[in-house]
Amino acid sequence: MTKVVNIEKCFSKFSDTFTPKIVAELNGQHVKLVRLEGDKVPWHAHKDEDELFLVLDGVLDVYERDGSVRLHAGEFCVVKRKTEHRVVPRGHVKLLLFEPSGIAHTGDVRSEITKDHLDWLET
Repeated sequence: MTKVVNIEKCFSKFSDTFTPKIVAELNGQHVKLVRLEGDKVPWHAHKDEDELFLVLDGVLDVYERDGSVRLHAGEFCVVKRKTEHRVVPRGHVKLLLFEPSGIAHTGDVRSEITKDHLDWLET
C-alpha cells in the first residue's frame, strides 16, 4: 500500500539541527528533512551528486563561489555536482533535501556538523 508521509508530523519528532532524517527512498534517492539554525555549514562540493534544497519554512541563503540565491518557503534550487557551495539559514529553517543515497553529508569536507550515518525517521 502507498504510504503517506506527513511532513509536519515528521518535524515534530526531532529538534536537532544539521542532522538530516531520511523519510523516504525512491530510485536510489533519499528524501530527507532537516532543521537548520546558525552558520555552521562549511564550503564543500559533491563530486558526483547534485543536491536539491526545498525550503519548507524560513529563509535560506545558498552561496556558490560566483554568487548566491535567497530561498523562501515554497522555493527550491538545485546545486550542481562539483559546485563548491554552502548554505546559511536566516533564523530557523526547515528543509526538504532530495539527493542520492550515500551522498556525503558535507561532501569532501569534514566539519563539526558532518554525519557519517543518517537515521531513518519513523513516519
